[in-house]
Amino acid sequence: MLKNSTLLKGNDYFKKSYFKKNELKLLDLAENGQHPKALFIGCADSRVIPNLITQSNPGDLFVLRNVGNFVAPYKPDEDFHATASGIEYAVTALNVSEIIICGHTQCGAIAALYSDIEEAPFVHTKKWLTLGEKAKSLAKLTIKEDATKTQLLRLTEKLSVVFQIENLLTYPYVKKGVANGTIQIHAWIYDIHSGEIEFYDPDASTFKVLSEEKG
Repeated sequence: MLKNSTLLKGNDYFKKSYFKKNELKLLDLAENGQHPKALFIGCADSRVIPNLITQSNPGDLFVLRNVGNFVAPYKPDEDFHATASGIEYAVTALNVSEIIICGHTQCGAIAALYSDIEEAPFVHTKKWLTLGEKAKSLAKLTIKEDATKTQLLRLTEKLSVVFQIENLLTYPYVKKGVANGTIQIHAWIYDIHSGEIEFYDPDASTFKVLSEEKG
């Protein structure tokens, strides 16, 4: 039995409240399978809960989470990782029409790009973090000389999600979907201090606040 009885009590409450109230909808998902409209690629950070911050329901999002919300380039003959498998399944089997890459403020993975990480205990993490190096390099190149460390990190977080879209487009089935209009890709930044989401506007080459854009 789990040592943390709080989690077990939480499940008991879930069964008696949410599950009971939404039983027909949840049983329909069980019987007829999932048909999510969006693939959500987010960070594994415990403060960023996709269904919570979007107020979406079970079955709405196909969620992939990893350290730093990174997307490794398409290399089927070289790499073996869960993110690529999830992207493949979401696009080719579930036929999602939208893909969201959601970064967030105060991201530990982005902060780690500017720190010296010991090789021994973080051998996999150190290799994985190389997927953020391009964002780090551009942030350092373009940020003002008098910028603070915090400003540098916020810029790197934003640049990273944009570069992950570049990596996402190396997947042939994603690129094909974007080209024929069956897939839309979005880059988001979630602010953990305000709960606000900013989205990247490629036409303006900048991030905009989602709530203000919706009016």
